[in-house]
Amino acid sequence: MVSIVCAFIGVMIVERKMVMLSGGIAHTSYGGVGLGYLCGFEPLLGAMGFSVLAALAIGFVKHRSREKSDVIIAMFWSFGMGLGILFTSMMKGYPPDMTSYLFGNILAVSHSDILMMVVLTCIVVLSVVLFFDDWKTFLFDEEFAGIAGFRTGLMDYILLVLVALTCVVLIRAAGIILVIALLCVPSACSALLSRSLQGRIIISMCFGMVFCFLGLWISFAFNIPSGATIVIVAVACYCILWSLRFLHRRTAE
Repeated sequence: MVSIVCAFIGVMIVERKMVMLSGGIAHTSYGGVGLGYLCGFEPLLGAMGFSVLAALAIGFVKHRSREKSDVIIAMFWSFGMGLGILFTSMMKGYPPDMTSYLFGNILAVSHSDILMMVVLTCIVVLSVVLFFDDWKTFLFDEEFAGIAGFRTGLMDYILLVLVALTCVVLIRAAGIILVIALLCVPSACSALLSRSLQGRIIISMCFGMVFCFLGLWISFAFNIPSGATIVIVAVACYCILWSLRFLHRRTAE
């Protein structure tokens, strides 16, 4: 599921240069995790609520305010992390271990988490597949899409919400801090091998599966955190691919 959702949304946010914005949304969700523990409901539901609200708020400020988007992203980023720490500190007794939400832990994923991940993955994938041609036009040239009659502002909001849902899917597997890597590295690898949007999505999905399974195998073999291992494997593979491409170009010259 992580590989599938990263392939669809990762390629889109890399194309739109929204990687750091995605990181801001992911880190804001930490406040929802803390609120879930404090109020006694499912932390992932809190994360989803906070991340969607953050996505809509960032989109609103981005379209209606003169403030630079990176400033707004930084404020939501730090605000969400601060709220998460505050909410967990307000709990009576021993505070919960938040490490799995920050860095990911495949062993901590429950059946309810898997069910939520399945539902969110289906929502994200169907939203992209059913309107694929519209998204392709929007990603290729937003100004042309607006002239052609597309509601680009609404599409931007929808993309931000899809990013928020994707971040929730990734939290348990990779952790809030490592979400950015899983969103951008497989799509960056696919961009080295394909120019078409369809090709990049398919290749990114394959890379994501390889990274996840290889990372999980290594983490099991050496008893190290799964999320961090997956990310390290992904970045290492990208470096290898980039080096091979660079050497190939130098040889061709």
